[in-house]
Parts: sequence; C-alpha cells; structure tokens
Amino acid sequence: MDWYSKLVATLKVLLPLAALALLSTLFLLSRTVDPVSTIPFAEEEVQTRMKGQQITGPFFSGATEAGDSLSFAAGKLTTGADQRNEATDVTAKVDLAGGTRIDLVADTARLDLPASQMDLSGHVVITTSTGYTITSDVLKANLETATLTSPGQVQAASGIGDLTAGQMVLSSSRSNGPAQLIFTNGVKLVYDPKQTDE
Repeated sequence: MDWYSKLVATLKVLLPLAALALLSTLFLLSRTVDPVSTIPFAEEEVQTRMKGQQITGPFFSGATEAGDSLSFAAGKLTTGADQRNEATDVTAKVDLAGGTRIDLVADTARLDLPASQMDLSGHVVITTSTGYTITSDVLKANLETATLTSPGQVQAASGIGDLTAGQMVLSSSRSNGPAQLIFTNGVKLVYDPKQTDE
C-alpha cells in the first residue's frame, strides 16, 4: 500500500473524530441561558398586562333579528377589574338589510355585550354607502337594533353639501328599505350646487 492510500485511510478515521470533538466542546463550553431574562417585556408592560385581561386583534361578528349584519375589530381589547371591556383602534362594519353599508372608525370603544351596547369615542368617522361622511366625538351603537346615535355635535359631508347638527340618529328601516338618517338640534346645511351637478 502506497503512502497516498495510507493517508486517505488515516484521514477517514481522524476527520470524523475531530468533528465529533468540536461538536462536543460546543455543548460542554456553551453558557447557560436564563429563560426569564430573555422575555422581551419591559417591567411596566408586564405590570400593565397583569392588571387585567387583554386580547390583541379581537374580531367578532353577528346579526340582528331584522337581518342586519355587524362586524367589529380592534387593535387591542382589555377587560379591567370592573369587568368593563375597552378597545382601541376600532373599526366596525354594518350591512343593513335594506342594502346600506356603514363603516365606522374610532380611537376607543367601550363594550357592554350583555346590554348590546357599544360606546365609541375619540375621533369617530362614519362612512355610508349613500355618500355621507360623518364625524363626531361620541357615538352610541345599539348592537341589537343596529342603531347609531350621536348625542353630541356631528359634522357631515354629503353629495348636496356640508352639514352640522347637534344630534344624529342612523337606524335601519324596519320595512327593509333604505337606512334612516335623522339630524336634529340646530341643523345647518351649506348647500353646494356644484356637488349635485357632479
């Protein structure tokens, strides 16, 4: 047997042994990891999460007895010690049986599911498929009847002009007709004929 064959035969034994020795030193010399220290939460965030229940990205949907469909989504939903559900970055959709679609966006919402009530606050924006864009600071939604009520001032942009009012009620028609949008308490309409011509 020549020297080359002896070298190859020797390397076939030595190289796997060297690889095994290197792998064993990786496990023997590795540092122990404290699993608690690797959790990426700040102490303040941990304390906040421990105070109440929290759901990230909640979504639910349902329907009323009249056939209106509702859906709700939020960035975060928390339940405090008083069992109140509060959501942030809220979006909701209402498809009324009469064909009208309503999209809602709000900064925060307080949900009372046993009472079928949702109170939206912050910058509330209502967009309807009939061409209205309505803004308000507070909006009360009855989840059982798909009725939206703004007890305070609202501003609306529509195809006929800009409108302000002290209160607003948006409800589904019981005869499966179009939605009823009622403005009250000091209604002011700035009519724009250019918008109607377009």
